[in-house]
Amino acid sequence: MAHSTQVYDAIVAADQAFMAAFHQGNAAAVADLYSRDGQFLQPNGGFVKGRQAIRDTFQAIMDMGAKEIRLAALEVEDYGDTAAEIGTYVLEGDGGQVLDQGKFMVLWHRENGQWRLYRDMINSSMPAH
Repeated sequence: MAHSTQVYDAIVAADQAFMAAFHQGNAAAVADLYSRDGQFLQPNGGFVKGRQAIRDTFQAIMDMGAKEIRLAALEVEDYGDTAAEIGTYVLEGDGGQVLDQGKFMVLWHRENGQWRLYRDMINSSMPAH
């Protein structure tokens, strides 16, 4: 498959927008980065389907004290209007306290020329409590 630097750069830029919106506590802006029929597949929970449910989920995460999310893209492969990203995340609270960290896999779709999260699955690397 083709691995376009342009697609990689666009997805990393979308990751930057995700981190910035999260930092601002703007769950609606986070949800707007997802496709209309996007899904967030969180650990220890069901499918979160659609922008409103995704917004509500991220608002709840923020309300529990999460202040920052750091995303690092390790791999991006593109397949036309679809791309797959593998990376790592760190979720931080006050003072940089690590609340969670792990891996993620996102399937991206290009909608109207913009890359949007289509299926977003995270997997914690921290021990279960």
